[in-house]
Amino acid sequence: MTDAPQLYLMTPAGAQASTLAPLLSDVMDRFPVACLRIRGGAEEDELGRLADLAREIAHQRDVAVVIDDHVRLAQRHGLDGVHLTDGTRGVREARKELGTDAIVGAFCAASRHDGMNAAEAGADYVSFGPVGDTALGRGEPAPLDLFQWWSEMIEVPIVAEGAVTRDLIQQLSPITDFIAIGPEIWTSDDPAATLKGLWG
Repeated sequence: MTDAPQLYLMTPAGAQASTLAPLLSDVMDRFPVACLRIRGGAEEDELGRLADLAREIAHQRDVAVVIDDHVRLAQRHGLDGVHLTDGTRGVREARKELGTDAIVGAFCAASRHDGMNAAEAGADYVSFGPVGDTALGRGEPAPLDLFQWWSEMIEVPIVAEGAVTRDLIQQLSPITDFIAIGPEIWTSDDPAATLKGLWG
């Protein structure tokens, strides 16, 4: 475990490919991104366009791309895997569909139990959150001691996401492998500058 987690970048939910392209390129040119996640919320045709765009931008920079839940879209558009938003459900099935080389991640809210089940089912990483206070979160924020315990006890990489602040990044840095940033920056006029303020 290092003290420097990697940046896991999420696209805005329901993004339009044409408007996102220059913003995404700018952010990825200025920051080393470990993984790019395409969030759902758009029609399938638009998600397909977004997948092609994100793959092109990310793969030029040697960055892996996953998409929320859509196993078939991941296959069809040459993405690196999927991020399952309902925790342990579907991990084995996604692995069977996508093969051993694909990335399969699982969001497990604040449930240690779900995280362990996802890891045992073959998830490549487990995501917990929200880590900050948000009206959009389901249930209580994922506590820092969950990340502390996981980083000490479990080999599977861990992602922190949801309502991330600069203060939380500093607290989470020693106890998480990746920090997911997305909604925190895309509503601003200059996402790259906002990310610099958060990430440093």
